[in-house]
Amino acid sequence: MVDILYEDNHLLVVNKPINVASQLDQSNDKDLLSLLKDFLVKKYNKPGDAYLGLIHRLDRPVGGVMVFAKTSKAASRLSDQMRRNSFTKIYQVVCEKEIKPQILEDYLIKDRKTNTSYVVDKNHPSGKYAKLEILSSTTKDNLSHLTVQLITGRSHQIRVQLSSRNHPIWGDQRYNPQAKVGQQIALFASSLSFDHPTTKERLTFSCEPSLYPFV
Repeated sequence: MVDILYEDNHLLVVNKPINVASQLDQSNDKDLLSLLKDFLVKKYNKPGDAYLGLIHRLDRPVGGVMVFAKTSKAASRLSDQMRRNSFTKIYQVVCEKEIKPQILEDYLIKDRKTNTSYVVDKNHPSGKYAKLEILSSTTKDNLSHLTVQLITGRSHQIRVQLSSRNHPIWGDQRYNPQAKVGQQIALFASSLSFDHPTTKERLTFSCEPSLYPFV
């Protein structure tokens, strides 16, 4: 069962399990959106399908806080906040070597055939602006535990921005050549803040992970 952090008539906030896709993909494995729709159908004895709007995604291996919309109006208003970058998205990360708190800015492109993102020159015609801020950093054993605020929401953004600076995330088998099969990526969406779509109240939801090897 998925850990439900909050639910009302408009929102469903959950702690996404690791290694579960946010929505149905080519693997046809059971995805989070489908699991939550099944949960709503059973909980409220709904005939047929339940509406649930996907507002944002987390990569399959990444766990943490996600919000879904239970009405189309809530979905529209939350999506608008996401487009305006008014969500506050905080992640916990363990990366290779020491890196100090700083702002990282790049332009990224995504190769959809390989599902891999790359840093490109800012004049690249397909490059999309990407920004994050490393809020804090603690280093031990040549690894750094970071608290990162994601300002934009590009595909694999934290993973590729850190990797491009020779600080790949521990256990990231796509962007870290040193990662070993079976390791769990040390990246977790620990906090999410946004305005409630009807009351306008600022809401914050948090889950604190135990990130190996920082346990």
